[in-house]
Amino acid sequence: MDTKEMLFKFKETVSGYIQGLEGFSLEQLLWKPAEDEWSLGQMHVHLIHSAQFLHLQNVAMCLAPNGNPKVSSTGKTKLGEDVFRAGSFPPDRVQVPPSPGYTPPQPESKEQLVDGLRDTVRQMTEIEPAMAALDPVVQANWESGKGTAIVLLRNTVVHPGFGGLNALEWFQLIDMHYRHHLLQRKRLDDAWRAAHM
Repeated sequence: MDTKEMLFKFKETVSGYIQGLEGFSLEQLLWKPAEDEWSLGQMHVHLIHSAQFLHLQNVAMCLAPNGNPKVSSTGKTKLGEDVFRAGSFPPDRVQVPPSPGYTPPQPESKEQLVDGLRDTVRQMTEIEPAMAALDPVVQANWESGKGTAIVLLRNTVVHPGFGGLNALEWFQLIDMHYRHHLLQRKRLDDAWRAAHM
């Protein structure tokens, strides 16, 4: 899949999230099935913040390392290899204990979430041309292993579960992450309906 297709799929995924938000009241977005679980609103905030303040920042670091110690040539873990081969996360639920540094805040409004999702699409669209220059099809056309794209693809930033990911992989990870959370969205929507019948 080339980067334009990745971006197109991401836009489709985000469009689904925005359409889904139309069907949720603010009360439902703030409701939590248990004290140690996230609300639908917190899940959306998590998606926006992780893309904008982690994934896209790691893309930028891989493209312009400037001596940043987080950039290395570390490879992927076995899980990372499996996830990227499949093109998606396993359907397993991931639960991280609540903490001030990880637990997202509740949203202030539905509009805040829609604006954040649209802003993420804007940022992805702006960086896609740089990703296209790193596309594996492009790199296959380099006659020597010394081209700029090849060198930049060696720059990785470590993901806690997947190991070292390069700029293109961090870019691809954003849509994979959004699609993975569709399972959580359905689970939270089902829990809301069951609790309010």
